[in-house]
Amino acid sequence: FRDIDGNHVGIDVNGLTSLASSSAGYFGDDGILHNLTLASGTAMQVWVDYDGEEKLITVAMAALGTAKPVKPLLSKTCDLSTVLTDTAYVGFSSATGSFNSQHYVLGWSFAMDGPAPAIDISKLPKLPRFGLKRHPKLAQIIPPVATTAFIFAAGTLIVLLIRRRLKYSELREDWEVEFGPHRFSYKDLFRATGGFKEKNLLGVGGFGRVYKGVLPAPKLEIAVKKVSHDSKQGMKEFIAEVVSIGRLQHRNLAQLHGYCRRKGELLLVYEYMSNGSLDRHLYGDGEKPVLDWDKRFRIIKGIASGLLYLHEECEKVIIHRDIKASNVLLDSGYLAPELGRTSKATPLTDVFAFGIFLLEVTCGQRPIRQNSQGEQLMLVDWVLEHWHRGSLAETVDTKLHSYDAGEACLALKLGLLCSHPLSNSRPGMRQVVRYLNEDVQLPELTLTNESFQILALMQNEGFDSYIMSYPSSMESVTTLSSLVEET
Repeated sequence: FRDIDGNHVGIDVNGLTSLASSSAGYFGDDGILHNLTLASGTAMQVWVDYDGEEKLITVAMAALGTAKPVKPLLSKTCDLSTVLTDTAYVGFSSATGSFNSQHYVLGWSFAMDGPAPAIDISKLPKLPRFGLKRHPKLAQIIPPVATTAFIFAAGTLIVLLIRRRLKYSELREDWEVEFGPHRFSYKDLFRATGGFKEKNLLGVGGFGRVYKGVLPAPKLEIAVKKVSHDSKQGMKEFIAEVVSIGRLQHRNLAQLHGYCRRKGELLLVYEYMSNGSLDRHLYGDGEKPVLDWDKRFRIIKGIASGLLYLHEECEKVIIHRDIKASNVLLDSGYLAPELGRTSKATPLTDVFAFGIFLLEVTCGQRPIRQNSQGEQLMLVDWVLEHWHRGSLAETVDTKLHSYDAGEACLALKLGLLCSHPLSNSRPGMRQVVRYLNEDVQLPELTLTNESFQILALMQNEGFDSYIMSYPSSMESVTTLSSLVEET
């Protein structure tokens, strides 16, 4: 249609061939033509005027917001009356030619017999952006990238949720139904102990580690023992403890609040003893004040009373297997000789351990210690040697400035009697309690070479290397806690 270029403005009357045309632009006040690019995506304003008397069509254009140029871009004399009918419509049409573009009418005004009202630019809608059209590749890249990112984020979230659930996952079996109210969630115990951090570690024993914790509601201090699933003996101990929940009621027994099970771990929850461990009072190197004799003797009586309850006053006989000052887990200084041979715990093996406990508390020395030559000495032999010499009082803890000599002598002799190498020569716990309360008089020990008997018995039974290889016992205090039922 004889267009001058692809970026022009033309006056077409009743046809597609322009009567007048010019490249897009406007005349400034200086009379110079300033070019405009129709496909630039910039909003523009066009003024079309027709003077019916002069039969003159004028066209002007400028960037939006710019005043109407004084000099029009196009003008053409044309009598429109020969084209227009009495009734006519005013509207818009557009063509893009060879360009892939779009036209938008943001606003317009029209008037007859006078100039058209000015357009309020502030009320015009924003010109649509052409980013997607200008960058078609971006439209193809964004959706798949966004989808991939969403799938990755969702997958990561699912993995984290699964790992979180596995972290706090627990094991449950049918036999635990009746103990349900005493079961703690692993999440609560994990948070109570600060994730079982080393700073909350109270002690370490043969079957596990003990941590201090605080339950938020109600605010309760607890001691949590972690027992390994891999330990057969630890599993027996755990089951015996759980079964005992609610059945053992004695003021000298640590209260077992409950338990928890998860893969690879068994957890027992006890009341926390705020006064610290007995070994720290006996061997604390000034860390704790020296425990006076009255307190020591009350502790001895309390432990004896608790053992009597376990042995004779429960529904079933309970073998404690863990009588020692620290009461964490069993070690050599408290092992009855027959345990190494039969591996069977009995009330009399508890009595043996209680006898060693008596000597340790009274003498203030560990069950096994080293002399200056590096040789290991057993506390029971040392006390027995002094008894043979008639110097039993010299074994009493030197840190005790004053004590009841009669009670101390009773504790030492009873300790020797309870730790007799022959189990049938030991008294039962009821008799032990009667001795401690002085309801009956302790029989005099016979003057024999019992020290050599003990060593010979241990060597003959193969106990010497076994018993000498263990460290001392005291690690952290609770009262009696680890239980094994005798069936």
